[in-house]
Amino acid sequence: MPLFHSKPPKKFSLPHRVNRLGELAYNLWWTWNLDSQRLFSRIDPILWETVDHNPVRFLRKVERARLNAATNNRSYLDFYDRVMFAYDQYINKSETWFSINYPHLVNKPIAYFSMEFGLHETLPIYAGGLGVLSGDHLAEASDLGFPLVAVGFFYTQGYFKQHISEDGWQEAHYISQPFEDLPVLPVLNDDVSSNTISVELPGREVLVRMWEVHVGRVPLYLLDSNVEGNTPSDRNLSARLYSGDLELRISQEILLGVGGVRALRCLGYNPAVWHMNEGHSAFISLERAREAVEAGHDFKESLNVICSTNVFTTHTPVPAGNDEFPLWIIDKYLAGLWQQLGITRQEFIDIALHTSPWGEQYSMSILALRTSNGRNAVSELHGNVARKMWHFLWPERQEEDVPIIHITNGVHLSKWLARRLYHLYERYLGPDWYNHIDEPELWDQALNIPDEQLWDVRRHLKRKLVAYMRERARNQWIAGGVHPVQIVAAGALLDPYVLTIGFARRFAPYKRADLILRDVDRLLKIITNTHMPVQIIFAGKSHPDHEQGKLLIQNVYRIVKKSESGGRLVFLEDYDMNLARYLIQGVDVWLNTPRRPNEASGTSGMKAAINGVLNFSVYDGWWREAYNGMNGWAIGGDYDIEDPDRQDEADAASLYDLLEKEIVPLYYRDVNIEGMPIEWMVRMKESIRTLSPQFGNRRMLKEYLDRLYLPAMKTDRLDIP
Repeated sequence: MPLFHSKPPKKFSLPHRVNRLGELAYNLWWTWNLDSQRLFSRIDPILWETVDHNPVRFLRKVERARLNAATNNRSYLDFYDRVMFAYDQYINKSETWFSINYPHLVNKPIAYFSMEFGLHETLPIYAGGLGVLSGDHLAEASDLGFPLVAVGFFYTQGYFKQHISEDGWQEAHYISQPFEDLPVLPVLNDDVSSNTISVELPGREVLVRMWEVHVGRVPLYLLDSNVEGNTPSDRNLSARLYSGDLELRISQEILLGVGGVRALRCLGYNPAVWHMNEGHSAFISLERAREAVEAGHDFKESLNVICSTNVFTTHTPVPAGNDEFPLWIIDKYLAGLWQQLGITRQEFIDIALHTSPWGEQYSMSILALRTSNGRNAVSELHGNVARKMWHFLWPERQEEDVPIIHITNGVHLSKWLARRLYHLYERYLGPDWYNHIDEPELWDQALNIPDEQLWDVRRHLKRKLVAYMRERARNQWIAGGVHPVQIVAAGALLDPYVLTIGFARRFAPYKRADLILRDVDRLLKIITNTHMPVQIIFAGKSHPDHEQGKLLIQNVYRIVKKSESGGRLVFLEDYDMNLARYLIQGVDVWLNTPRRPNEASGTSGMKAAINGVLNFSVYDGWWREAYNGMNGWAIGGDYDIEDPDRQDEADAASLYDLLEKEIVPLYYRDVNIEGMPIEWMVRMKESIRTLSPQFGNRRMLKEYLDRLYLPAMKTDRLDIP
């Protein structure tokens, strides 16, 4: 199995004693190794913040004098040696969890396709939760030693930068990403030219260049159409994430599916498992079938093998959220493919046909479902929703027997855990604790952490959050062009010792960011209570083409600006992974208010939980499985209300009641002489104890392996690639 086809360029002028900083900058292992980040920040902490924690850019800009000072600092050099030793031990380790338990499968690669990957804020090729989950999947696969290879897009303009105007309107700004500042490397041929493949689109072939990102031990290959020889419009095919233009969208999905298969073949891979994370990459099945038929195999025989080796994860419980294309687009973009497969046009269309209120559509989710034997939803409740939603594909079965299982999402613990909490867990769970993070009995020891020490860390993280937000507000003010009320709305008046609630996610209407604002007068009484004040932080983006989402942001922002709130309502613009870390580590309560059952899973609350933040969420997605009565709070009940207005009214009433009668009093009233809330600490420890092992993606990856990857690996391939 190939490992890496690229090496970091020797473009940094570094002192010999610390010259491996350049190598480290190009492996995203540093994003989840807390000490490695400090290797850079200790050289120049101000520059490290200025370059947004981007080590490649940092090494390009850092002054030689500061590098020389580091090489003359014995303490720094000892630290450098320890980090590089840990890096070498990790990268070169021959005995991983996977190789020890499945030595006969280490040469059977798992290909993982996703439209977006949230690896770190320095590489903005993600939009939200789907991408962050994909990034966590790769990091954990690296930790466990899975033989995994990933494929995605190199979006040269990334996702957009968000600015909120004075009247609350979201403005989207796209910034081209300079290659020299990113931890991506060109995949080169033996003659040191860029490695490219080609993909057919109507009337022409599009060249696609391959880039590589080192994610620990896992290679991620990114496809890029910005290649000389392509037309200007084709060069922009991979520029931006999630275009609303249908022809651009299908072109991207052909590049990802068809181009992704060809890229892996070019690189020498013959995956045993093909995992489609959402339906965007479903064209891999058609490309694999075309390969098999071209090699002399029968289409139906080939499709049976392809189904047995394909895995499809669906994340979308709303039918409108699944990509579909009108048949005229299919005729335009895939004309001739059915002849290559040896089938008729109607047989080809029937594979993915969905008759909707808007007419006959070609559904990417149906294509993925019909060409995969391994299918999963991402929480227990989502499994129920998915089986109901796709029941029509298996009309001969009972709904509960529809072959879609559920594997609840998880998060990569060390990527999201605060450094001080990491060391606190190390002290009380044991020095080898991280190797056992999916074992519930390990986390029982969290009850032994002294309340005072845990509370001290929690207060430190909140002070850190407030300091960060004030600095952001100050920078906005210095930059100019903003009204003073926008500086207040950005958190300039926040208090690090007040109960703080966080709400940060994509601003889609079903996520109901404004549910807590349904009765503004009642909310204002809660947050401005002199003896028990509360502050609420909002953050999140709407898709630039989604007017409803932008209107929702505007409505929230206008209430945030009300002077009556005293600056205790805040909206932070340009939500990204960096801001997410501050929030999920620094707030006291994580609020989640989707309209049930539309939240497939949700992972932000899992990230908050491992940091001692208490969840306050609707009985939807992961929280329906997680809530036990003492590890947070549940809004509403474990049932659906068909009328959206009635559901919103009932959930808002439950939310306000819980805030007024339980959450706020619990934080302020039952406190000891040092001001520490006694019962709050009980709930915090119960949350850490019960949620950390269950909702880490180490548990998730092992479940994928047992239930989906291993059956695919055991398939008799019949010489079909």
